[in-house]
Amino acid sequence: MKKTGMRHAAIAAVSLMLSLTASQAAFADTSVPTTKPTPKSLTLMLDWFVNPNHGPIVIAQEKGYFKANGLDITIQEPADPSMPPKLVAANKADLAITYQPNLTIDVAAGLPLVRAGTLIATPLNTLMVLEGKGINSMADFKGKTIGIAIAGNEEATIGSMLQSGGVNFDDVKIINVGWALSSSLASGKVDAIWGGLRNFETNQLALEGYKAKAFFPEEHGVPAYDELVFVANANTYDKAAINAFNHALEQATTYIVNHPQAAWKTFVAYAPDTLDNELNHRAWNDTLTRFALRPAAVDLQRYDDYAAFMKSHNIISTQPKAQDYVPVFQ
Repeated sequence: MKKTGMRHAAIAAVSLMLSLTASQAAFADTSVPTTKPTPKSLTLMLDWFVNPNHGPIVIAQEKGYFKANGLDITIQEPADPSMPPKLVAANKADLAITYQPNLTIDVAAGLPLVRAGTLIATPLNTLMVLEGKGINSMADFKGKTIGIAIAGNEEATIGSMLQSGGVNFDDVKIINVGWALSSSLASGKVDAIWGGLRNFETNQLALEGYKAKAFFPEEHGVPAYDELVFVANANTYDKAAINAFNHALEQATTYIVNHPQAAWKTFVAYAPDTLDNELNHRAWNDTLTRFALRPAAVDLQRYDDYAAFMKSHNIISTQPKAQDYVPVFQ
């Protein structure tokens, strides 16, 4: 073959290869979606106004973890803190924050709710007194006055704590002080308060010049429980969306643990006028170890133990089984 022929043959071969490559590329382009999947929209009703307890939620929103997991989360604050679980039960919200004991009460009452994840994995509630007032053990509560914010299960909880020190529930006086827990304790109106949170009221009193001492229910006869959990409607929940939600929360919590101060700055940027203050900063630091590192993980026996405790103290008339309202999410 002459050189000219060889050159023409080579050019033809190269042209054929380019043509095939272009065809393959064109075929590949038509097989790849040109738009991203539409994010799954969920409404999340908080238990209260935004505060450090909601750290992982805010970080997941601000850092884009929800979005990266295919979710579009609308965070709402309730006008009435008692309503979020009821709104979920009525399909007026997709998720809500509540307390493990409250979830058990609601399920026992017939509300169609399931636990979807955990936000705060330890109790926060305490029986709180001021240092130097002569109350150093549970035995010292005899004859004292205890202020509460909401009446309901104090005979079971406070009563069990008192019994650990040999004191009967009838040996103390219970008065409802509304939301004025810290001021009632500081002013001497009551000797102790039930409902003071170990990450908030302790710091609030300290900022006002008072040193508080907290007695923890889980150390005095009350079973441990998850302080804050997420609930979904038992009949309509989207398992895939909840799995994605928990994954985003886990990413956010990991970031908080690894970068607590950077996370704090991101957190307060969400609502600087209300979040960026010394009380919230102290509460933030005291809440870091309370966040659930694995929001989807759950101990069914822990739920059954607390339900049995509530049943034994007549807080609920029927005892639901954890397996019926605590599905496994992974």
